[in-house]
Parts: sequence; C-alpha cells; structure tokens
Amino acid sequence: MPSSPNISFVLHDVARLLRKRFEQRSRASGLTRAQWQVLAFLSLHEGIHQNKLADLIEIVPITLARLLDKMEARGFIERRPDPVDRRAWLLYLTPRARPLLEIMRGNGQKTRDEAFDGLSSETQQHLLQTLSLIKSNLLAACTQPAVDREKVHG
Repeated sequence: MPSSPNISFVLHDVARLLRKRFEQRSRASGLTRAQWQVLAFLSLHEGIHQNKLADLIEIVPITLARLLDKMEARGFIERRPDPVDRRAWLLYLTPRARPLLEIMRGNGQKTRDEAFDGLSSETQQHLLQTLSLIKSNLLAACTQPAVDREKVHG
C-alpha cells in the first residue's frame, strides 16, 4: 500500500518543531544547536576522532573544526592528540560541560513531555517502534543507489 505524502510532511514538521522548542528552552545557555549536538555526541562517544564526529553529525570536517575551536576556547571540550596517529585529535568533554549536559537533558525531557501530552505510555511505545522501523528501512535504503534500474532502462 503506498504511503500518504502527508506522512513525510508531518514527520518533518514534528522534527522541526521539536528542535525549535528545544532551542527556545536552551537559548539562555548561549550555545548553538550545533554546539548542543557536539556535547550530546561527545557524552556518548568520549575519545572519538574529530573526523568520525564530523561523520556522525553529518557536517564537513572544517566546519566541525571551527565549531570545536569555539567550544574549546569556552572550556567545554578538550582535544588530545591520538597516541597512534599524530595527525588526529581525540575529543573529550571538560568538567565545565557536564552541567550543560544536565540542562540539555532537562530541556529535552520538558520538550518531550509537551510533545507527548495526551498520549498514553502504550501509544508512545507503539510510536517509537513504528518510527524505529521507518528509520531502519531508510538506513537500509540509503546503502543502495537511488536510481531504480527498471524504470530507467525498462
């Protein structure tokens, strides 16, 4: 059964509004969305290579380098040389960043609470399972060429 094009628009709008609301709550921190994203990923992947982080958050390495320069100057992250590859840097959070992570987690929870108001735990769980399946489908699809050979040559 073909899906309704409206589903994609609604998913996009929900994601955009979640980001917008989170940013409204987080504005007082003085950090950008990209900086919040770096903190979140580093909290899960401390010691990651700088280039690997760029891949994870889907930005070009030079853009990440500039972002990290600002965050390092503010004392939120630390670059350490890779003992195996002298050209590479490993990234770590500093103690100064830890309270910001707690603020971020609290803002995220408040935003989710607003978004899911009126949805039962069971409905939320079903939504998570459905979205996880959609994500898996898209991850698998992204490993394949986007051109349908039968339609092009058929």
